[in-house]
Amino acid sequence: MSMFRRLKAPSSLGFDKLAHDLVHRRYRFRQFVGVGFLFVLTFLGHPAELGKAGRSMFLVGAMFALLGMLVRLWASGHVKKDRVLTTTGPYGYVRHPLYVGNHLITLGFCVASGLWWSFLAWAVIGLFFYPGTIAHEDEVLHRLFGQSWERWRAVTRALIPRLTPYQPGAQGEWSLAQSWHNGEPTIIAVLVLCFAYLALGFL
Repeated sequence: MSMFRRLKAPSSLGFDKLAHDLVHRRYRFRQFVGVGFLFVLTFLGHPAELGKAGRSMFLVGAMFALLGMLVRLWASGHVKKDRVLTTTGPYGYVRHPLYVGNHLITLGFCVASGLWWSFLAWAVIGLFFYPGTIAHEDEVLHRLFGQSWERWRAVTRALIPRLTPYQPGAQGEWSLAQSWHNGEPTIIAVLVLCFAYLALGFL
């Protein structure tokens, strides 16, 4: 019977496994889907065809995306994944600043692309992937840091920033090397290239 069960178990590459993970572990796919969505907006967006309005939308979108990149760069230079509970820098205001940066960047691409349906798609993707991802990461942090996480979580929201830092006066140390280690410069370079491609339509 045990051999039969092994033979009937779904392959790690099978459809059953994929469907199960999409329902119960969808956080595994968030980066692939998010980056893929930005590439879709890059290659389908034609803001230049909207004339003056398209140029204005592109500039507004670029500002949102730049803000998102700066938030991510700030956060990635503070966070030490699974080693220290980071509550300084942007983590003093919000528990998941990298995701705040992601949403700002995606909003920027939606505006800059000039594609009206992109906002609906962004809402669907956000609602499908992010609540579960945040819950999963909070569970991991809770398991690792216990009461320290509980105190931080009690007064710091997931995505909506506090008005004052969690630890007034504690700035923490931002490190470009740490940001580089987390791969942030590569991500920013790819995003800048995507915006450069969108900008080609105005030349």
